[in-house]
Amino acid sequence: MALPLRGLRPRLLAAFVLVAMASALGTGALAFREARTGVLQQSQDSVIRQFRTSVDAIAPYLPFDPDRSELQSAVNQVLYANRSSGWRVMATYRGVSAATPHADFDVLSTELRRSVRDRRATVFQRVNVDGHPQLIVGMPITDTSGEGTEPRLSGIVMYLEVPQNSEEAYIEAMVSGIERGTLVALGLAVILALLAASGVLRPVRALRRATRRMAAGYLDVRLTVRGSDELADLSRTFNDTAAELERTVGELRRLEAQARRFVADVSHELRTPVAAMSAVTDVLDESALRQEGETGDALRLVSEGTARLSELVNALMEISRFDAGAAELNQDEIDLAESVQRTLASRGWQGQVETRLPGPGVLRTRVDPRRLDVVTANLVGNALRHGAPPVRLTMEVREEAADVAWAVIKVIDNGPGIAEEALPHIFERFYKASTSRTRSESSGLGLAITAENVRLHEGRIRAANLPRGGAVFTVELPLRHDDTDTHADADADADADGGAL
Repeated sequence: MALPLRGLRPRLLAAFVLVAMASALGTGALAFREARTGVLQQSQDSVIRQFRTSVDAIAPYLPFDPDRSELQSAVNQVLYANRSSGWRVMATYRGVSAATPHADFDVLSTELRRSVRDRRATVFQRVNVDGHPQLIVGMPITDTSGEGTEPRLSGIVMYLEVPQNSEEAYIEAMVSGIERGTLVALGLAVILALLAASGVLRPVRALRRATRRMAAGYLDVRLTVRGSDELADLSRTFNDTAAELERTVGELRRLEAQARRFVADVSHELRTPVAAMSAVTDVLDESALRQEGETGDALRLVSEGTARLSELVNALMEISRFDAGAAELNQDEIDLAESVQRTLASRGWQGQVETRLPGPGVLRTRVDPRRLDVVTANLVGNALRHGAPPVRLTMEVREEAADVAWAVIKVIDNGPGIAEEALPHIFERFYKASTSRTRSESSGLGLAITAENVRLHEGRIRAANLPRGGAVFTVELPLRHDDTDTHADADADADADGGAL
């Protein structure tokens, strides 16, 4: 099966070659037909004119009822007058015939014989004898002896057979010339196609390079506009589009930077008063235990609101650090299973979460313990709040290559799962899958911070629904080890601020 032409250059080349071939062949065929017709017509007219002259010269001397010898004499006279022409002549009269020695007139067709016998007109026919063209001419001799009467057929017919070797050679030379001309035309077509392809493809290639640079983030790329054709219009349109895109993206980046700076400034400014409010609520919590009725309820409500506000401010501060590129990893080689168990125990979730973890010391890698604690706490807390028991946490190792391995952590719940339209946005900031949760205790930042922490470890995170129901969050962390095989104390790695967000 022929492979399709790929790229504009081979397509243009093929189109030019096909057009040139069709033009050359069409022109050559037309020229060949006209030239062949002209050559054969000229040769035929010349032969017939010369033959008629010779026949007219001997016709008055032929008797009314010639015998074979008299017919042979007429044949010889015609041949003598045209000695160098290579003619073969035959004369017939009522079944009697005389011909040139070694002549073979078996090629005469019945139609030609009948036409010459019944009409006064000269008749000719082209035949092919042993692969060579021959011209056959039949000429009746008329009787003009009667005064005042129209010429009538005498019954004597002269036949001429002429080889057309010279005409055949001329036609073959003409065919050869047409073939050479066609090859030259094809060569010129290829050269013109290459030149045209270069002229057409040069701005197309420039446009391709520019679009690739634009896709890579270089929005200041522009094309040089040459000429006033469609390609120049395309280049101008690209430049206008690139300029507008650069302006729009610049404006969006400016607004995004302003928004990030606003979040960072607000969270920073709120941190001090929220800390003061948290200290006050600690004192109020002790009073709330001794207060009853509306006063106790109000104190507890203030305490809960302050705690949620403090968590939101901490989450905003963490997000602003990611945006500013200030988030860093404080890595240490730890036992992942032990770290996960410590996270569950510190939040009192051991009785609510089923675990399937490797044994002690089996799965060790370099991670930031505080950020791993945040990842685990956020995923498990999210499953407990929005899923249904049982909530399961599993951990295993997956080998991708001889020197590439991943620690795979899965958190699975038995709830209704995540809406399909929410799956692509589940890790976006402030996104809440359910409209009923818009005023819930969740800030919508927990999964976004989780995803940022995983990416900071050069890991991968994804969410999906199980066929039987429930959601599963999968975290993949690359396995790395200390070259010196030294391990920090796990208790020292635990940060007091590493809670679920």
